[in-house]
Amino acid sequence: MNTRKSSHNAKRDAGGKLRIIGGQWRGRQLQFPAVEGLRPTGDRIRETVFNWLTGYTAHARCLDVFSGSGAMALEALSRGAAHVTALELDRSAAQTIQQHGKTLAASNLTVHNVNSLDWLKAGNNAEPFDIVFIDPPFAAELAEQCVALLLQGNWLSPEAWIYVEADRKLAKPEFAENIVEHRYKESGQVRYGLYYLS
Repeated sequence: MNTRKSSHNAKRDAGGKLRIIGGQWRGRQLQFPAVEGLRPTGDRIRETVFNWLTGYTAHARCLDVFSGSGAMALEALSRGAAHVTALELDRSAAQTIQQHGKTLAASNLTVHNVNSLDWLKAGNNAEPFDIVFIDPPFAAELAEQCVALLLQGNWLSPEAWIYVEADRKLAKPEFAENIVEHRYKESGQVRYGLYYLS
């Protein structure tokens, strides 16, 4: 989950609160910064996605690409993920995610203030990821690039899951043949799907 600018989200651009909806920190509210266009993945969508991932999140190694408010990263940790790596380009957003990790005593959260694509291209990962969350800025069609880099860099475990969120006005992304669609939904302006590595 990253950034998008629209009049509909003008109030959110002043900053706001993020609510963790499940797991050990359920109901916890955290402030996210006034970064232009920052839009946490909505509660209903997050609930749906983590219901899809029931049985897989606990003990998983997760990567949150274009982390934004850190909603998916923190939700995964709350639900028992072994470790989450969050990538976020905006410095204030990245620092806020890091601070939330400290507030929640989440020693298994690593935050990198980086360009997500550059980080993936560098290929400096020690262990593969079991779950990857991809929610780029809505104006950018970056999901396909991200998935291609994940495959090229061997970032994925043999049975990895990939969550992709995008503006529904954009064309549905097309991935390599071994990236298989598992579930898919639309909600308002958002199109989101869960894929797995076959």
